[in-house]
Amino acid sequence: MEQLLWWQYAAIAGIFIWSGFVRTGLGFGGAVLALPFLLLVHNDPLVFLPIISIHLLIFSSWIAWRGARKAKAENKATISEHSEQPVTEQGNISWGYLRKALGIMIVPKLIGVFGLLTLPNDIVTGVIFVIVAVFAVSYIINKPFYSKNPIVSTGLLMMGGYVSGTSLIGAPLIVSVFATKVPRHQLRDTLFVLWFILVCIKMASFLIAGVDLQLIHQLWLLPCAFVGHLMGQHFHERIQKAETPTFFKFIGWALLLVCAFGMYSTFWL
Repeated sequence: MEQLLWWQYAAIAGIFIWSGFVRTGLGFGGAVLALPFLLLVHNDPLVFLPIISIHLLIFSSWIAWRGARKAKAENKATISEHSEQPVTEQGNISWGYLRKALGIMIVPKLIGVFGLLTLPNDIVTGVIFVIVAVFAVSYIINKPFYSKNPIVSTGLLMMGGYVSGTSLIGAPLIVSVFATKVPRHQLRDTLFVLWFILVCIKMASFLIAGVDLQLIHQLWLLPCAFVGHLMGQHFHERIQKAETPTFFKFIGWALLLVCAFGMYSTFWL
């Protein structure tokens, strides 16, 4: 990224603030809602994916750890209030379903990682924009993909694992299943543990393939993501109490517009 112009660096900084906000606020989407914008600034997924991966490792582990401490404190308070009655202790992570989902996703994930390292950038970019556009429409019409059918759920998890292997934007597919299987109070932290595991696989593939991890740019992009994280934490506390379909509709229109320009700039300019 050393040859970029000043406005491109400014745009990238703003996008990573946005990415941190979305990641912490929603528990997913830090990559899927940032990568299309980043590719408009500089059309090379392998420049940004290592940076996004490192951010995911840092913030997912931090948030899951904080969630575990909070859940432990709440359990102690509940036990002290009901000392004469048995109380079932609940953590912040649904380990049972997490293990089941990983068993389904691991092979497609590895296949996706292999595809990322061999397919041309234009093809990877095109796949990213098409997938994001489909989910943008689902946000606009307020009908995101949710399924309670075991076969469909397995298919969505496998597809999500593959897409996360190619571009780290498999979150919408994965969340569509987890949202029906994991209690709401455990959903975000369970997803963060999942992202941590999937990103570790991605980082291993980057190291084996000799991909530049852009470590020098972490020095200024990590603080940008942290600013977004602080704003996202405040937002998350608010949406825990209420649904926000208007927010998702706005995101959907913005993503659809970005995808249209992105496809045009990638394949027709």
